[in-house]
Amino acid sequence: MVTAYDFPSAVHVDRAGVDVLLVGDSCAMVELGFETTQPITLDQMIHHCQAVKRGAPNRPLLVGDMPFGSYEYKDVDIALKNAYRMVKEGGMDAVKFEGGSEARANIVRHVVEGGVAVLGHVGLTPQAISVLGGFRAQGRTAANARSLLDDALRLQDAGAFAVVLECVPANVATAITEALEIPTIGIGAGGGTSGQVLVFHDLLGMLSHPHHEEFVPRFCKQYARVGMEITNGLAQFKEEVKNGAFPGNDYSPYKMNKMEEEIFNELLNNDSKKEGASASSLEDTDESEQLNLYGNNKTD
Repeated sequence: MVTAYDFPSAVHVDRAGVDVLLVGDSCAMVELGFETTQPITLDQMIHHCQAVKRGAPNRPLLVGDMPFGSYEYKDVDIALKNAYRMVKEGGMDAVKFEGGSEARANIVRHVVEGGVAVLGHVGLTPQAISVLGGFRAQGRTAANARSLLDDALRLQDAGAFAVVLECVPANVATAITEALEIPTIGIGAGGGTSGQVLVFHDLLGMLSHPHHEEFVPRFCKQYARVGMEITNGLAQFKEEVKNGAFPGNDYSPYKMNKMEEEIFNELLNNDSKKEGASASSLEDTDESEQLNLYGNNKTD
């Protein structure tokens, strides 16, 4: 699974044959520049889901993240209503919810019963960073690890088709995977999960720079340094525009035939003569108006 947020990214993910494409609420941070995932709205998520759907319309399973504040209410119909929007308006095949508490499992059950497939998510749940105390790994104590297992089991019982395990020790992720009948998808959770997910921008090094690296999660392997190529390409474009090398003849493909070019030049020449005559006439008029302006309109 790869997390992506727009049309061109989705096209590349589809061409690479990736099985699942997640339109994550991490879009808030990666694409929109926020410090957390919390600010992004449901309408904004639907906007990005629509773009991804156009880029990968057929092959990968498309999953849309339900953003913070769109599903957590006691009235579980709110979650179902918003999940329907992600499917009907956003074009998603499924939605993802964070958390595995009893209350969250009830929401998942209601949405699944309403006909929408749900991907669960336990471990580090970025929407809950205010409660977790920041972006912190989870499951590092025996009690917390057991709690994550219980969360995952609840999501399975509620009807989730798979569960994301984020930022947990590899042995904990392996134990959860072995205990479940549904697949797990790991991110920073070792190699014992059923599948893996990384963010498009992270794995391709979109923010790489020749002189520094922007923040990249410790669990993310970079398979390319696309950011360096982007920076180099932009710098070269700027330089070639300044020195006149671009576009040149090679990138100026649209031509007139010889006869039309001669006619066009003749029209320009005629226009130039007319403009000269008009300018002379205006100059005379301006001089006359200037004299009249000061009241000197008497003739000797």
